[in-house]
Amino acid sequence: MRRMILTSSLLLALSASAHAGQIYKWVDAQGVTHFGEQPPQGQQSTTVNPSAAPPPATTTESKPTPPPTFDSIADPEQAAADAKVKKEVAAQEAERKKYCETQRNNLAQLENNPRVRVEEGGEMRRLGEDERQKRIADSKQAIKENCQ
Repeated sequence: MRRMILTSSLLLALSASAHAGQIYKWVDAQGVTHFGEQPPQGQQSTTVNPSAAPPPATTTESKPTPPPTFDSIADPEQAAADAKVKKEVAAQEAERKKYCETQRNNLAQLENNPRVRVEEGGEMRRLGEDERQKRIADSKQAIKENCQ
């Protein structure tokens, strides 16, 4: 099998170079340049040796400079304000993750336990099925809106 693949690939490579014939170039009476595989009858022609296309030139264009980042701002007041905003965003993100974890735990409890008891006004009471389904739907909606 290997020998057959090697032989066929060698023949394919050689057939491409054998097929490449001469190309002739000539100018007719109207001044139009023509190219062909056979020289014209009664006109002078030159042989053209086609070469492979040159590789694309690598460009040394400079890439546009990126906009300045918060770290590169020279104004210390602005840098302090940016740091404060980053800290607040990080705190909000941590709070959101904690909220999502709590909502997922509540949803799991509501879905897995048909007899759910809640404390209201210091007393424990059992949720009815309709109320349990409503809380499941509310938890799913809260997770969809805030946690994904």
